[in-house]
Amino acid sequence: MFARVIWIVLDSVGIGPLPDAADYGDAGRDTLGHIAAQRNAQGRPLHLPNLVRLGLANIRPLAGLPAQNEPLGAYGMGATVSPGKDTTTGHWEMAGIFLDRAFPTYPNGFPPEVIEPFERAIGRKVLGNKPASGTEIIEELGEEHLRTGRPIVYTSADSVFQIAAHEEVIPVPELYRMCEIARQILDGPHRVGRVIARPFTGTPGNFRRTERRHDYAVEPPRPMLLDLLAERGVPVFGIGKIHDIYNGRGVADYVTTKNNADGMARLAAAVAARPQGLLFANLVDFDQLYGHRKDVEGFARALEEFDARLGSLLEQLRNTDLLLVTADHGCDPCPCSPSTDHSREYVPILAYSPGGRRGVALGERRTLADMGQTVADNFGTRLPRGTSFLAALKPG
Repeated sequence: MFARVIWIVLDSVGIGPLPDAADYGDAGRDTLGHIAAQRNAQGRPLHLPNLVRLGLANIRPLAGLPAQNEPLGAYGMGATVSPGKDTTTGHWEMAGIFLDRAFPTYPNGFPPEVIEPFERAIGRKVLGNKPASGTEIIEELGEEHLRTGRPIVYTSADSVFQIAAHEEVIPVPELYRMCEIARQILDGPHRVGRVIARPFTGTPGNFRRTERRHDYAVEPPRPMLLDLLAERGVPVFGIGKIHDIYNGRGVADYVTTKNNADGMARLAAAVAARPQGLLFANLVDFDQLYGHRKDVEGFARALEEFDARLGSLLEQLRNTDLLLVTADHGCDPCPCSPSTDHSREYVPILAYSPGGRRGVALGERRTLADMGQTVADNFGTRLPRGTSFLAALKPG
């Protein structure tokens, strides 16, 4: 039906708590709802004209954002079936992968059976080994790292093993090698979702993380959407973390990104140059710069900046294009919640084509795999789970 699908994941932009949110300590957490309410209370409603035109405020009431009589496309929200609330869980479920259990987390740091073989393999002791903000632990331990050459290991509320190192102390290729070693060790009961390289530069008091971050994800099980598309000869172009999240499987070509603006610029270039297949993008700033740092205003501005760039992207679309805009989980920055963790939330689903049907209410989708099934359906294949809503997008 569509020659090209453009799929944008707004990392952590949830739209209200899932029914089981309390089981995760997330009762009442509501990323978009709280941001909209705070801005509206300040007399500065969120300015998201393009997302509103697509139907964002028709999914559910959002303070200061008007519902449309007839949105440009289809709108709804998706629930996560798999246990967990992280990037890997959300993106995998979109691609048709369901987890039986959540990836492990380490609120007290990693146990000796993980750290000791890692230290032996890299020939150095580590610093840290505790949950922490990435910027804060670099400020705390960066000077000691410069003095000792010991890498900084830390985690978060998510299932991650992160290694931070100054690029002049541990060169980036060596940091990547350490991450590959950690990825081999972290298996079985310690099979974390991602191992992440976190290079930084600068001097004490002025450290800065660089753009050479690299994620080492768990190998996704089969069958998975991107595998099926590759088998059908459908080219997949990944933007941002997409290649890392799926370990490159089914991704014919990809680019990494520095920030949301760079991601949207690369997506616009891909739309101009790649007329077929799946263009799959993750925009991470909402999550790593604002959600985890409890920065409501920064999150709001990032949404508005994305919306402005979305307007330009909409002008590029053809009648044979399908645009999907969604998220993978929430990360409510509201100070009403003390948690800096991801939040267990519904995600928005917006689907639009200049040649498609308008004003379609998709309702509450039972699983994020409904989006993957829609993409699969469009390209003539099928996932084992998920319900396609492709037929609802056809012109009436």
